[in-house]
Amino acid sequence: MTSPPASLRLYSMIAGVVSPGVSAWLEGRVKRGKEDPDRWRERLGHASAARPRGRLAWLHGVSVGESLSLLPLVERLREERPDVAVLVTTGTPASAQLMATRLPPGAVHQYAPLDTPGAVRRFLDHWRPDLGVLAESELWPNLILSARARRIRLALVSAKLSARSQQGWARVPAAAKAVLGAFDLILARDRAAGERLAALGARVDGLADLKFGAPPLPVDEADWMRARSTVGGRPVLLAASTHPGEEELVLRAFAAVGHDTAALLVLVPRHPARGEAVARLAHECALGVGRRTAGDALGAAPVYVADTVGDLGLWYRVASLAVIGGSLGPDSVGGHNPLEPARLRAPFISGPHVAAWPVYDALQADAATCLVLPTDLATWFARAVSADPALPEMATRAWAFTAAGDAAAGEAAERVLALLDR
Repeated sequence: MTSPPASLRLYSMIAGVVSPGVSAWLEGRVKRGKEDPDRWRERLGHASAARPRGRLAWLHGVSVGESLSLLPLVERLREERPDVAVLVTTGTPASAQLMATRLPPGAVHQYAPLDTPGAVRRFLDHWRPDLGVLAESELWPNLILSARARRIRLALVSAKLSARSQQGWARVPAAAKAVLGAFDLILARDRAAGERLAALGARVDGLADLKFGAPPLPVDEADWMRARSTVGGRPVLLAASTHPGEEELVLRAFAAVGHDTAALLVLVPRHPARGEAVARLAHECALGVGRRTAGDALGAAPVYVADTVGDLGLWYRVASLAVIGGSLGPDSVGGHNPLEPARLRAPFISGPHVAAWPVYDALQADAATCLVLPTDLATWFARAVSADPALPEMATRAWAFTAAGDAAAGEAAERVLALLDR
């Protein structure tokens, strides 16, 4: 391996100089709730778990979204290569909590090391991965170049690069070329990302977004059959993954169309602990309401608060129209996953604030969904109540779009797994 350019040598030197103060900095973050109080030393490369025997694949996604996108690849690794152990690293407490519940047997979670020479050395000395898979925009020079120096196969998947990041790397072109050239495989998230990476000297091997590739949301078959029987021919309006402030908007829109119909509104708050508060909002709108956690029967009242975890697969399967929350107000979280209803052919719309899910642009271009203002919700609810045939047609287009993306993600996963045999 050739010597790194001067800019990267300077970066590594500065990282080494500040290393002695990193522990105090991390302890300060622990006090502010930004690091795990029990596991923050993992950020310094001190492992808290033993390395499994045999070969090991290491996958990294910094936060919840990136780590979720890696789960289908983790599952394929465990199914198709049971001889290969899996290490998943993330950078946030929220992503660690998610991985604790979602990783399959045989997969281990650790916090990713900071990009200082000592932390990276300790991390790689302990885990000795045979393959490293980094998601999206995780371009940490010390980590990447140290892994390359140890002959670890490297892949950058769902790769993206903002215009601002591209401009920053363009100021140090030799560094950009060295870091990006360390990868054996680069799959850009979309054409724009591929062009930005190529402009920096990367060899882009194709396009694939690993946010695709997940299986349809699961459902308990008996639960689904009961719900279908109970609902019968009633139109079901679903508000999925809603946040505070959004339920009022949905309830007002439903009240505008629901009194004269047999429509049923199902509210699924993003945080189920808010179920009681959401039910109170329905009462304030003079709407009868039941709650799933209270054992109330679905359909006995026009509003049903589904305040349990892991049941979105059920509600998308019975929905005549879904509105995806986290998107209706300017202070929203940037939207939630539109691919989940698409895989189940559920017609869906969203509010206009969906910056966290750029895939909405392509879905809109295919007329597979629509971003609507809160003032337009009642109109869309009325269309669902009247069984507008345009809605299932929209759902079919969303399903076809997602199926194509899922297929591409599956092919990408095969290319990543093939690196284990090189």
